[in-house]
Amino acid sequence: MFPIRDDQPRYSTPLVNYFIIGLNTVVFLFELSLQMQGPRALNALVFQFGVVPQHFARALAGSAVYPIPATLLTILTSMFLHGGWLHIIFNMWFLWIFGDNIEDYLGHFTYLIFYLLCGVAAAVTQIALDPRSVIPTIGASGAIAGVMGAYVLLYPRAKVLTLVVLIVFFTFWWIPAWFFLGYWFLLQFFSASITLHQASGGVAFGAHVGGFVTGLILIKVFRQRTRGYRYGN
Repeated sequence: MFPIRDDQPRYSTPLVNYFIIGLNTVVFLFELSLQMQGPRALNALVFQFGVVPQHFARALAGSAVYPIPATLLTILTSMFLHGGWLHIIFNMWFLWIFGDNIEDYLGHFTYLIFYLLCGVAAAVTQIALDPRSVIPTIGASGAIAGVMGAYVLLYPRAKVLTLVVLIVFFTFWWIPAWFFLGYWFLLQFFSASITLHQASGGVAFGAHVGGFVTGLILIKVFRQRTRGYRYGN
């Protein structure tokens, strides 16, 4: 299932959401420029600014090669790196659909903090699940999963126009947000349990689970933005 759009209205311009999408796009274009120089340059970028769980274990052990401040910084930088066209397109499209309503609910600055905290929690979850892994984790999907967790809690009855593929046929259905996002979360949860400790690269399902659950929790912690009103005579 692939979401096309939702029917939940918003009442403000999602400036931060636009900024996050734009920043991710700019960074991805920079990645493409490195890729033109050969695979080594891009790999060096990913290993330097992606989250490598084993690096955190060594940093905590006092390794001079992996100082704690620089290693912690990769949790932030990894959120803006992507592994290919499909990776960034899917991530940014989901953020486009669901992020504007969460920003509308929280307000611009609070939404930015919320988004980053979900991304941090997603990375920490992935590290905790497989602390010995040497595979770098990159992408905004953990933070976006947090946005989706908040969305399903705030707007469970919203409808999502969804492209549904049935073997060789496809159709469009309006699906309740609680079903679409609940189904997505269950897929991530079961996939995380199956692919844990895999030796090769792939999707960081554990990060998705951690981000989604964090979004569910934080949206109850953060208050809804206050709106000003003007009344006529």
